[in-house]
Amino acid sequence: MVSKEESILFSAERLFAEKGFDGTSTREISKAADANISLIAYYFGSKEKLLESIFEYRIKESLDFALTLMLKEDLSAWQKLELLIDKFVDRVRRLKYFYLLVQREKLNLSNPAIIEIIRNYHKEFLKIYQTILKDGIKQGVLKTNYSLELIHFTISGTLFNSINALELKKTTIDFTDKMEQKYYSDLKKHLKILLKHLLGYEGKI
Repeated sequence: MVSKEESILFSAERLFAEKGFDGTSTREISKAADANISLIAYYFGSKEKLLESIFEYRIKESLDFALTLMLKEDLSAWQKLELLIDKFVDRVRRLKYFYLLVQREKLNLSNPAIIEIIRNYHKEFLKIYQTILKDGIKQGVLKTNYSLELIHFTISGTLFNSINALELKKTTIDFTDKMEQKYYSDLKKHLKILLKHLLGYEGKI
């Protein structure tokens, strides 16, 4: 069951993505969340802190999954990377409002607190990638001389560009649910092929 605090968080996430941070009032957020406006100050302190809380909440979800996956001993390094890609694509598809906020904040670079949260997220994720990559090299299934950071940017950049292109495509043709499902399935496979070549994986995908 969604708590009142989460209801405010999710409503703000959608409104900030649709109308922008400055274009969204706390009154609009409280109305969308069916909550008393005073609860925003009670739970978050301010609209600015509410935005920060959205990033902290979503990033914690992502890191928790990646950390749990990293510790699984019954999976090879490549299997872990495949699951990370599947999860990443599914999250970006499901949480389109949040990832719209992420892209906007990365472009604007106007909120130091949010940029610091994103920067720390990248650091933690790179540590997870590094651990998986080292395990893969030890297992003899991975080998690469490429920058791990550039590999991450290649995968995430391809993902976001593909999803943005899909939204544009939807405005020009009648895109069915079946077509969209295939598009995302193909995207996952494409990202795995990219990763396969970048990491020197020689097995089947």
